[in-house]
Amino acid sequence: MRALKWMSGVLGFYVLLVMVFEIGYLGYTQPSFEESGIPMLVLTTRTDSGDTKDTMLARVDLEGKIYVSAHHWSRGWHSNAIENPRVAVTIDGERTEHLAVPVTGEEFERVAQAMPLRLPVRFLMGFPLLPREILRLDNI
Repeated sequence: MRALKWMSGVLGFYVLLVMVFEIGYLGYTQPSFEESGIPMLVLTTRTDSGDTKDTMLARVDLEGKIYVSAHHWSRGWHSNAIENPRVAVTIDGERTEHLAVPVTGEEFERVAQAMPLRLPVRFLMGFPLLPREILRLDNI
């Protein structure tokens, strides 16, 4: 019984840690990781009500194309981009218009290899069970 209580406490603490990381750190503060070598962008999506939402995201530049990945719990930006694929991208202060295109098949595999989700990242994001989604941001 004591071990069960202890395990429940550890699990509860882990769930709280993931929530603080996802909602507080990634969702609210939207940090940039460029100083640690991860290229970033600001993706501006439009909601169904017409409001715009800016989200700081890690990006991968591969074969002259820009990709972003939805691989953790907070993915409202991804739903907005799927519903309204015309998005704006800001990189180094330069804003351009793009079309968000879901990536599948062999292209998905290539891009996923270029953006691996290492164990520490998966741990902090609560080992997300939702499938990873990748969008290519095509110039308009």
